[in-house]
Amino acid sequence: MKRMLERYTEKQYDFIVVGGGMAGVCAAMEAARGGMNVALIHARPVLGGNASSEIRIHISGADHSLVQPDYAESGLLYELMLENKARNDHFSYSIWDMILFEAALKEENLTVYYNTVMYDCETEDDAITGIFCIQETTEMRYKFTAPLFADCTGHGTLGYFAGAEYRQGSESKAETGEKHAPEEANNERMGNSIHFKARDMGRPVKFTPPSFAKKFTEHDLRYRMHSANQKVDFSSASDPERCEATGGVSARGCDYGYFWIELMGDKDDIIPDYENIRDDLVASLYGVWDHIKNGGDHGAENYELEWVGMLPGTRESRRLVGDYLLNENDILENRIFDDAVCYGGWCVDLHVAHGLLDLDKLPSGECYFFDGVYTIPYRSYYSKNIKNMFMAGRNISATKLGMCSTRILGCCAIGGQAVGAAAALCKKYDCNPRELQPHVGELQQVILKNDGFLPGFKNEDDSDLARGAKFGATSYKNGCEPAKVVDGISRKLGDDMHGWVSDGIADGGEVLKMEFDAPQAISELRYTFHSDFSYPIRVTMAPARQKQQRIGVPEELVRDYDIIMKNGGEVVRTIEVRDNHQRHNIHRFDKTVCDSVELCVKSTNGAEDATVFEVRAY
Repeated sequence: MKRMLERYTEKQYDFIVVGGGMAGVCAAMEAARGGMNVALIHARPVLGGNASSEIRIHISGADHSLVQPDYAESGLLYELMLENKARNDHFSYSIWDMILFEAALKEENLTVYYNTVMYDCETEDDAITGIFCIQETTEMRYKFTAPLFADCTGHGTLGYFAGAEYRQGSESKAETGEKHAPEEANNERMGNSIHFKARDMGRPVKFTPPSFAKKFTEHDLRYRMHSANQKVDFSSASDPERCEATGGVSARGCDYGYFWIELMGDKDDIIPDYENIRDDLVASLYGVWDHIKNGGDHGAENYELEWVGMLPGTRESRRLVGDYLLNENDILENRIFDDAVCYGGWCVDLHVAHGLLDLDKLPSGECYFFDGVYTIPYRSYYSKNIKNMFMAGRNISATKLGMCSTRILGCCAIGGQAVGAAAALCKKYDCNPRELQPHVGELQQVILKNDGFLPGFKNEDDSDLARGAKFGATSYKNGCEPAKVVDGISRKLGDDMHGWVSDGIADGGEVLKMEFDAPQAISELRYTFHSDFSYPIRVTMAPARQKQQRIGVPEELVRDYDIIMKNGGEVVRTIEVRDNHQRHNIHRFDKTVCDSVELCVKSTNGAEDATVFEVRAY
């Protein structure tokens, strides 16, 4: 039997990502697009982690539920969500699973191992040399080897097995200097949650609770919004008005699960206690639903349960330590790091440690708000003591209070994309993550080139031929001149569109013309269009969040356009695009010599004007 257990199939890659949540998906896809041969090891049958159909947390981010929409995450995450919006107007999580499955399948350099659990790893000289996995569906055992790894497990499992330095619980105020840190360090953690979905059947529906359901009274749940007409006292919150606006409104009604069905467990480590926590959460959820259905008038007489999540979503466990621990002060002071590769804008959202057991407290009363955004340094995305390991997701290098903001799914995803880009540069320079520090400026430019956003940074790519070109247009609105497409910022910020906006669209289309002083050999053109971040596009079960959205793809997006390349007045290449629904469009082709490029916008998806934020040429 021992000899059989030691048998495994060896697989070698350039880069191995462990964990297929949104951080892992974006890290793996970005690295694959950067030319790496990538393996994504995922323990579940569907991608997305907390955002998948198994858990169904909607993807929030730096826009903070439309409080500051200009800061919504773009890049790979937004590409995936736009694809979903074009094909999934009714918020089906199964279709969202399919979108992620298809996106990974399309990447030629990416292999996904579903249902594959990493159970051990080997190291040498403070570097990971291989990981051992079992694919439960096929009974296959694998040893995966690579020069570079990324821990996107959420729990920091790869780092833990490798002997990486990590933290759990809260640091003391004396250590971090954080305003809201406890006086003494503790092991309190935000808990795990499960969601449910109910539907109105149009007639009364009985509910008989299971024997294991816990009992709750209206007094027990007085601080937990569970009825449309319920009045909750938010006066004990750090910011009562904003806590009610963000935590109260989204939780009203009985057709969508509540974030506050949350438990930490009673053990020293939340990870080995996961199964016990799950059992208690299931008992609590059915107890809450029993109270809603049978414990008074909650407007739920006609509702029945349609879905109950049996896989708890985790907020907090291990945090892997890098060369820098992002802290609450960095967040509240909107710090811009020289080596910034990611940003966030969600509040420092500290849930009550014991969840439903702390019935006398608001579930998310300690939510410390701020305006604007902060950045996260590259030094928080690689291990301090494991030389060839990146990390992305909620397990990055941050204090407890730092993680309370960075754990939000949008931030995790764009951090994953940054890690994927960094891995590709590590391959280029044949170096480990820390050794890439001298090339962080190049990494930042790659992030911006691939539709990322870094506050305080702009396009300074010397290889972008568009930066030296002249721009004209058939029409434009004041303040939205054609030259704005190369001002280095590819989105609206405040009152500045940072792009060209036509004055309507004429019958023959509106033309944005790029002219060079001398003919240039071009093999790639990139256009970034407007999609209006003021309207969210995420898949969600929350009725309040669904109502914020519009049917179909964003109407501001350019839909039909032609690209006409000319040299000496002669057309040398034409590219036609119809039915576009993406913000960031890349066109690659055989090298073509031209002295001008015309973008002729034929139509949008509904808007009266055409908007182009950025043009790049290579």
